[in-house]
Order: sequence, then C-alpha cells, then structure tokens
Amino acid sequence: MKETQNNRRSFIKHATNTLGGMAILSALPKNVRANAIEYVSSRKEEFKLPAPRIKFAVIGINHGHIHSLIAIVTRGGGELVSFYAKEEALAAEFAKRYPRAKLARSEKEIVEDKTIQLVVSAAIPDERASIAISAMRHGKDFMVDKPAVSTLQQLSEVRKVQKETGRIFSILYGRLENPASIKAGDLVKAGAIGKVIQTLAVAPHRINPKTRPDWFFDISRYGGIINDIGSHQFDEFLFFTGSSKAEIVAAQAGNVHHPQYPAFQDFGDAMVTGNGGTGYLRVDWFTPDGLKSWGDDRITILGTDGYIEIRKNLDIAGREGGHHVFLVDQKETRYFNCDDGQTPYGQLLVDDIINRTQTAMSQEHCFLATELALKAQKQAKALKFNG
Repeated sequence: MKETQNNRRSFIKHATNTLGGMAILSALPKNVRANAIEYVSSRKEEFKLPAPRIKFAVIGINHGHIHSLIAIVTRGGGELVSFYAKEEALAAEFAKRYPRAKLARSEKEIVEDKTIQLVVSAAIPDERASIAISAMRHGKDFMVDKPAVSTLQQLSEVRKVQKETGRIFSILYGRLENPASIKAGDLVKAGAIGKVIQTLAVAPHRINPKTRPDWFFDISRYGGIINDIGSHQFDEFLFFTGSSKAEIVAAQAGNVHHPQYPAFQDFGDAMVTGNGGTGYLRVDWFTPDGLKSWGDDRITILGTDGYIEIRKNLDIAGREGGHHVFLVDQKETRYFNCDDGQTPYGQLLVDDIINRTQTAMSQEHCFLATELALKAQKQAKALKFNG
C-alpha cells in the first residue's frame, strides 16, 4: 500500500506539472483523481485542458501501461474517442475508467474510421506488430508501449510497412517521459561532461507474481527479458552517446530463481558499442520488497570531463520523490531536482501527426533501439547457475 501511494503521488505530481496536466484527471480512478485535483488546486499556476487537436483510439489493453500512453497523448492534445479489446473483462473495466470512449465492435471498426488519426496499443507484445501494420495500412499513425514487437521478423515487417505508408510508428521509451532524463540530455548536449564515452544502466523491477497474467511468464509472448525491459536502456544508450549505428558485443539471459515459471527469464545483461560510445545494461526482476518503489532504475553517463547519474524513481540516500540528477565535473558535484521538469513528448508527437514531421523521435532511432534489444536477446548466452 505504501509503495502504491508513493507511486501514485509521484505520477500525479509529474502529470500535473507537464503540458496541460488537468487533461488526464477525468481518466483517473476516483481516489487518485481526488488527490490530483487537490494537488492542482494548491498550486498557483492554472492548468487548462488543451483543446483536442487529433482523435485517437486504443486497440489492446493487456498491460497497465495503456493508461500512461493515454494520458501522454491527451496532454499533447489528443481526444480518446474509441477502444477495442477482445477480452470482455478488460473492456468492461476500461469502459468504466473512460466512459466517453466508445467500445468498438472490432479492430476493423477502428482502423476503418477515417476520423481517427492515431492508434495506441498496449496489447500482449507478440500481438502488437499485427495491430500496427493494420493501423498503418489504413492511414493511421501508431504509438505503442514497449516492447513494440517480440521478434526480429516482426520488426522487419513493421519497418517495411512504415516505409511504404509513411505513417509514424512511435514507441514510448521511458526516457521520453522522465524529466530527469530530459535534464541529463540537456546537460550532455551543453557539454557538461565533455564527450560521452559510456552509458551504464541498471533496471531492476519487482515481479509481483500474483498480479501478472499468464502471458507475462511466457517468453514466446513477450520476447525475453532483454527485449521486454532492455529496449529502454538501448534507447538511452543511443540518445546519450549520439550513436546512429551500433552492434551487440555480448549478452546473457536466463531464469535463475523462478523454476515455477519455466518459460520466464528473470535476469539479463548486455554490452553494446556504437559510433558514438559504448554501453552496458542489466535488467532483472529482483527488486526487494523493502524498496518503496517498483525498482531503483538508474543510469550513469560517463564523459571525458565528468559523469552524470540519473536516479529515476528514488534516491536511496534519503531525498524524497524521484527524478534525481547528479553531475560531477572538474570543479564540483551538483544535484538537480527535476520533479517539476517538462516532458514534451506527447505534444511533439501530436505535432508530428499534424505536421508530418519527426520532432518527438526520429523513425530511425525508434527502430534501432528495438533492433538492438532484439539482437541482444537473440544472441544472449543461456545463463544458469549450477552451484
């Protein structure tokens, strides 16, 4: 319960500090919405619902991240008009949460609706590629939770259709909605640590097995741990090193502590090198219950003249909240609280949909981060402990 309250408080504060934060309040559960309204009312700034600039729909609501995706597009000026889910129970719960959105009778009804410009999805990972291809072939842009696809073959097909149609295919990597990551990016761009040499990222997660559906434990559905979680870290590696080309040096993955789920992976790591720097990442499902967040997600960016550490969820040294940035250069050590930082991805994505631009994220970068995750997963040496 304490963890849930901390996470909700952080989400509410971050959401209401970003572009048009009030836009998401009607979509929140009653108890969370009440807290959010109370927080907004206590601030001096006025938060206004942005006028809708596009209409969007949802296909596939199997992961709870769908609510973050909806909030982000809404903040950017999107209006949720309809949704489709083949699971009746999920659809019923979703309809209660978003009463203004129409329940479509089929996926086809949504993709053939010419008034809809964007389709958003958090379906089971191995089903996302087919939804994306259908949406793009019907003239829709597409935004998806990670992992966007579960195999290299699916990625190849999505790339082909995206190129043929010219539609936007966008993946919500965590960096895009984390104000600490955005601050760190600004510091790197300004030359605060010189030339970036390496990124070192660790992304532990809490497993919470009782809350997970069966597909969560099936590698054929989610594509493996490096693909599932690691796409975030590969995106960060490309962004902070400025790499446009990269290859996997080594990788390993396995199930080292959950024999009751034989088709599951709970640990993975990888080394990558690119034309702008090198990187290491570790992903796992071993966040202990004693931590007040789902994970101590963090990254160190090493430069020739200093380094930056981003602690995204919490500071175990005692500072409240998340979104912490530490900078060490040749003169001093500095700390930045980024809780009130801007996260413009949603607005930029809607701008791109309207203007046919690539300001939120280039298509090449979007695909390359996922390609690296999939290649690392495929190349990963099977990890087993025989002690």
